Amino acid sequence: MKATGIVRRIDDLGRVVIPKEIRRTMRIREGDPLEIYTSRDGEVIFKKYSLLGGVEDFAGQLCESVSKSTGAVCAVTDRDNVVAVAGGGRKELLGKHISPELEEQMESRKVYQFDPAQPPMPVSDATEKFQTLLAAPILSEGDLLGAVVFVGQDPAIPVSETEYKLAQTIAAFLGKHMES
Repeated sequence: MKATGIVRRIDDLGRVVIPKEIRRTMRIREGDPLEIYTSRDGEVIFKKYSLLGGVEDFAGQLCESVSKSTGAVCAVTDRDNVVAVAGGGRKELLGKHISPELEEQMESRKVYQFDPAQPPMPVSDATEKFQTLLAAPILSEGDLLGAVVFVGQDPAIPVSETEYKLAQTIAAFLGKHMES
């Protein structure tokens, strides 16, 4: 744990303000769920809560099935990180922050498909090696949870109509799964 030197008081309703610099650095947005932990040493720890974090194994199995049937690299992200990868790039992508470009695209809540006339969109801000070929947002009860992403090292290879529909279907399935 790293000390910030910032001290905040609790108000009469039990609220604590998380400073803007920390929210920006940690990518905490208004309305984001935070999980609260305590330690025996009296520490109170706030951790970003990912709804998709609880289905990592399930998402991994879906990615594995898609990758085997299409030969493509498939990933599932939450709003901040890559939570499942299959078909290659696992070590470089799993658990890494998504790129700001991919985050912005997800916020639009539209399916993204790579356009050769535009610059490629990296999947993660940790590496430029893997590009987003296709990203379908995962929506549950109107909330954005993440995306199903088809990943490539060569964005010149187009995504097929089948892969486009498959990404949409998996995203819709995960969204419905999170509602129950």
